[in-house]
Amino acid sequence: MTDSPYDVSVTPQGEEPTAAPPPAGAFPEDAAEMANEPEVEEEPAVSAGTVSEEEATLEDDLTITRRAVDELTADLQRLQAEFMNYKRRVDRDRELIRENATYTALAPIIEVLDTIDRAREHAPLEGGFKAVADQLERTVAAVGLTKFGSVGDAFDPTVHEALSHIGEDPEVAVTTCKVIAKAGYRIGDRVVRAAQVLVVDPPTA
Repeated sequence: MTDSPYDVSVTPQGEEPTAAPPPAGAFPEDAAEMANEPEVEEEPAVSAGTVSEEEATLEDDLTITRRAVDELTADLQRLQAEFMNYKRRVDRDRELIRENATYTALAPIIEVLDTIDRAREHAPLEGGFKAVADQLERTVAAVGLTKFGSVGDAFDPTVHEALSHIGEDPEVAVTTCKVIAKAGYRIGDRVVRAAQVLVVDPPTA
């Protein structure tokens, strides 16, 4: 009798045959069914360092948006600087126009003020003439016309006009206004008329 890899036994009459255990190396039915099922391909996992196409697109859009914001901010700052420069020019021109208008209106009145000064040198002003003179001086001062030039002032060619040198004076250290022929007037820093003066010089060594 030839040895078979399978053990076949005779089942007595009336008993259910017992299934022989699977030989070594054989698969159970469930394992066989699983072996027969088609393999499912798994989707490749995205690693932590990999950027998807959608994320890359979002980053590009964010970069473009930031660049646009930076450009708009720079344009706004430039326009603001241009507006401030324009405003300063307008304010400066407006002030210059105001000073020119004041100068044009008050320059002829300076001769009247000179007449009042000469009258005071002869005698104190009285009565109606004094009232008018005081009111006129207050009015021109209120609109910015100021008087300057006093005996003893150091001579300054930017605000003084020297009509004559009248010698030397040991009491002065620099060229000095000795006589005020006509007072000077200015509006702000602008000289309307230089003070007309007679000056003395310090003694020569």
